[in-house]
Amino acid sequence: MALADRINSLSRRLPTWPVYILVAAWVAWLFWLGLSGQLGPEPINTLERKYGLFALQLLVAGLAVTPLRTWTGVNLIRFRRAIGVSAFFVVLAHFSVWALLDVQRLGAIWADIVKRPYVTVGFLSFLLLIPLAMTSNTWSVRRLGPRWRQLHKLTYPALLLGGLHFWWLTKGWQWEPLLYLGGIVALLSLRIRLGARRRPTRARTV
Repeated sequence: MALADRINSLSRRLPTWPVYILVAAWVAWLFWLGLSGQLGPEPINTLERKYGLFALQLLVAGLAVTPLRTWTGVNLIRFRRAIGVSAFFVVLAHFSVWALLDVQRLGAIWADIVKRPYVTVGFLSFLLLIPLAMTSNTWSVRRLGPRWRQLHKLTYPALLLGGLHFWWLTKGWQWEPLLYLGGIVALLSLRIRLGARRRPTRARTV
């Protein structure tokens, strides 16, 4: 049996709920490290950045599921919803630490959103993810029908804005945010190409 077949066989036997548990446990563990003074001299800033990076990693992982299936045969589609919802949970934690623990005042929060470009794009990414999280359930899929798939293409601009947010807030030309941004652009290009390739096939079968 090929490696991809073995992975697929194993993934079919695994439930998706551990994804939520593991992500929530990691978020809680990082928060505990901050409370106990184990995140360095600036625990709020460190916690904020760790949450943000983890959220970006989860969003990239969710976007990579379809190209991974296409190019390697590894099918993790059934985990994509859990990854996406967990990513939003971590984004919400990232935003909450920034708003409630770092900035703290409503006026200052709005001022940051308006005046700082990296905050602006990060906030826009957060807003785009809200309807996706709210409709990541079976009832919404059935209720919206084909519109559900169109709505969830908001993942693309949300992830791109998230990558820009990470790159913009980093001082200087550091390789890590550029690597993430380049990977996001590459994955988005693959997804768009795969979508364009499937549309003519569907048109011929109608």
